[in-house]
Amino acid sequence: MVGNVLIYLGVVAAPTLVFAALLALPRWTASLRRLRAPAPTPSHPPVERLVADLRRVRKALTGFGEGTPVVRRRAATAAYDALLVQTCDSVGVVQHLDEYGEGFERDVERLRAEQALRDEGLLL
Repeated sequence: MVGNVLIYLGVVAAPTLVFAALLALPRWTASLRRLRAPAPTPSHPPVERLVADLRRVRKALTGFGEGTPVVRRRAATAAYDALLVQTCDSVGVVQHLDEYGEGFERDVERLRAEQALRDEGLLL
């Protein structure tokens, strides 16, 4: 008699439990994924800091006088270009500064990248 009651409870409860487990399965797997996956670490510094650095280096570039050594000018320009590349990469703007050497083409690409960043809403 007790065996028949247990069989009856198993037949009645098993489909309900299986259905409830199937409904809860997506929540369980999502919580397991959250436990396993660490939070992504940003590969770039914050955009705000990059833009502030761009402004600072640009101000230094425009403030150079006639007697400023060429080495200092080139170093500041290289720093500005590196910051511009980082900013473009972090915002998702396509830039080709690495493809050009010193000269007119690189200057034009620098202006184009700056305008693309302005179009994205950054105030340079």
